[in-house]
Amino acid sequence: MGNDKLSSYFKGFAWKRLSVVEADINRSHQHEFNGVTGLKKLFGTRKKKLKSQFLYLGDNEEYTVKNIAGNLTWYDARARNSTGANRSEYRMYFEENRVTGASKAGDLLLIGQRDRQAMLIIVAKAGSTSERQIAWLFGIENEDGKKFDVEQISGKKNVRLDYISRLILEELGIEAQPKADNFLDIILNKFGAKFPATNIFSQFARDTARDIDCKGNPDAALIGWMDHEERLFRTLEHHIVAGDMKKGFGEDVDGTMKYFLQVQNRRKARAGKALENHLEHLFKQNDIQFARNRVTENNSKPDFIFPGITEYKDSGFPALRLSMLGVKTTCKDRWRQVLAEAERIREKHLFTLEPAISRNQTDEMKANRLQLVIPFSLFRTYTAPQQKQLMSLNQFIELVRGRQ
Repeated sequence: MGNDKLSSYFKGFAWKRLSVVEADINRSHQHEFNGVTGLKKLFGTRKKKLKSQFLYLGDNEEYTVKNIAGNLTWYDARARNSTGANRSEYRMYFEENRVTGASKAGDLLLIGQRDRQAMLIIVAKAGSTSERQIAWLFGIENEDGKKFDVEQISGKKNVRLDYISRLILEELGIEAQPKADNFLDIILNKFGAKFPATNIFSQFARDTARDIDCKGNPDAALIGWMDHEERLFRTLEHHIVAGDMKKGFGEDVDGTMKYFLQVQNRRKARAGKALENHLEHLFKQNDIQFARNRVTENNSKPDFIFPGITEYKDSGFPALRLSMLGVKTTCKDRWRQVLAEAERIREKHLFTLEPAISRNQTDEMKANRLQLVIPFSLFRTYTAPQQKQLMSLNQFIELVRGRQ
């Protein structure tokens, strides 16, 4: 089943809110994190230089900074003091870089311990979707910390990773490894060592998934299919990529980089298409009329129009009986693209698998008459006031069934 626990990627973590003196280099040049006594649980009492990767998660891709290498230094500033251990004064020194330069007071800082010497330093903008997602993934409940709160990844913190959790990990640059090795022979017998068309592979995933009730529980069915298809796809991908690596890339550095960029892009593209494929199948199984990717005004192509493109283009068909659904695996700042599609329909609907979208963004969606549709299991990642604004997939299906 691959590495399905959070402990496969992190041994422990510590988090706090950045203070002014930690974040503003114009106010302080100390380059040290404060309130670090609790970090002894992770780093012990000996001086250490820790190799680290830094990333800053902003509101959108434009303000996100990733893959910055640097070091942390953990030390006792009074280690040579003759008065002994009771006078210890531990400090965590960081090197200035683009991530620390982008950080602001109040941002969420998380130090993730990958192993004894490797750290992942995450700074998430206060109030952002990324901040909410990090807090959800690591189970952070008290979000007002001035000193480091330290947790080991064990017990209740060692959660089993599902499809949604893995999406967040990959945003952090951590490649989750869900696989279904017991299906490898079946996949190779059916498709060989090559990638089939996405719609064919999505059908294969549905045919081989177990205990899926697409009529009684469409929300759970969609998550189940997406999770199963990703495992199947990664199993085939691992087999193909491993074979290519055995052949070798020689000294063609540019060719090697291009190859692995194609691997990443293929994953994202196939995930988006798979989501549309499974939604289409759910609509058919629930007797919902629709048109997929048909042209409306200004050459736009809404993902789904209900009950169909013929009704949409018929000026005599009541606009209040029309619906549209945009589909995005993750929203980020791209949700606004949906607002320009299907001009006859004033209230738009957007389906996404993104958890814990910030309150600011969901309020802005509501102000723009955009109804967010998500699987019911993701409601728990949103605040109680936000949940009142959400619509489950089953509720959306009932809505369009009533209109048709």
